[in-house]
Amino acid sequence: MFDLEKKIAVITGAGSGIGKATAELFASRNAKVFLLDLNEQALNEVRQAVTSNGGEAYPILCNVVDQAEVLRTFKEIVQQASRIDILVNCAGIAHIGKLESTPEKDFDRIYHVNVKGVYNTMYATIGQMREQGGGVILNMASVAASLGLSDRFAYSMSKGAVLSMTLSVAKDYIADNIRCNSISPARVHTSFVDGFLKANYPGKEEEMFQKLSKTQPIGRMGKPSEIAALALYLCSDEAGFVTGCDYPIDGGFVKLNT
Repeated sequence: MFDLEKKIAVITGAGSGIGKATAELFASRNAKVFLLDLNEQALNEVRQAVTSNGGEAYPILCNVVDQAEVLRTFKEIVQQASRIDILVNCAGIAHIGKLESTPEKDFDRIYHVNVKGVYNTMYATIGQMREQGGGVILNMASVAASLGLSDRFAYSMSKGAVLSMTLSVAKDYIADNIRCNSISPARVHTSFVDGFLKANYPGKEEEMFQKLSKTQPIGRMGKPSEIAALALYLCSDEAGFVTGCDYPIDGGFVKLNT
């Protein structure tokens, strides 16, 4: 089950965190993976990890905010691979602040990366998927798309938009055999979390890590590999009956905190 042999997968934000875990897992299931990120060193490290395990990965520097660059990148991928079977949007940035502590420049930055970036890659992919007879799009949303989170105004806005775009694309392209779903994680332990704690709570990193972990009823943060496992299912042929859905993967955060 969950074999992606002969599938061409494009994964944004593939240099770290959930995107990295997803790329490595997909490659281990025989997908040919195109890795998109802005961090060249991180991309090369992921490629090396994939190829050392017998997988196939191609790193590409790409700024998802720049539509012309995205269109050019996806055109080159199709020229090389002939098709795009799977698009996974993991590229995104975080922001802390409520409405009055979110300046315009921060709001615009979150919008451009988290919203426009997802729009750009879907826009660049959808025509190819229609032409080839189908495909799968998976977007990384967040529990913030469905719940009010303290001090996450702009971030919540962006993930709400990701969820809405997912549902719209699923409905508009269901007749074209294109499935579109999203995943909504709660807190996941990535390098971003470690960097955030180091920058904001020097000397108290472990204490704050435990505090943040306990906001999930299950008592810990998620692992990137756990999110990647759900992504694998949703992008596989075994999930062929699944579209227009958002999947919380949150240690009970949504249902058990309300």
